[in-house]
Amino acid sequence: MQYLIGVAAAVFLTAATPAMAYIGPGMGAGAVAVVFGVIGSIFLAIFAVLYYPIKRMLRNKRAPRDASDAQIPDK
Repeated sequence: MQYLIGVAAAVFLTAATPAMAYIGPGMGAGAVAVVFGVIGSIFLAIFAVLYYPIKRMLRNKRAPRDASDAQIPDK
């Protein structure tokens, strides 16, 4: 059954005719900008989620040298 689905998909993909559509330079640049924006927002979201725990871990790893360097943590 899966073999038939694969063969049917291959036939449909190779039998497609061109749409004869034109994308102007403004629309093409806009599409590229949208793709970069979506990819950038995904990376920014991942960075935002991971930034605070890593920052807190690095801050806790540094031990104060003496009592005068110790800071009271914010609540």
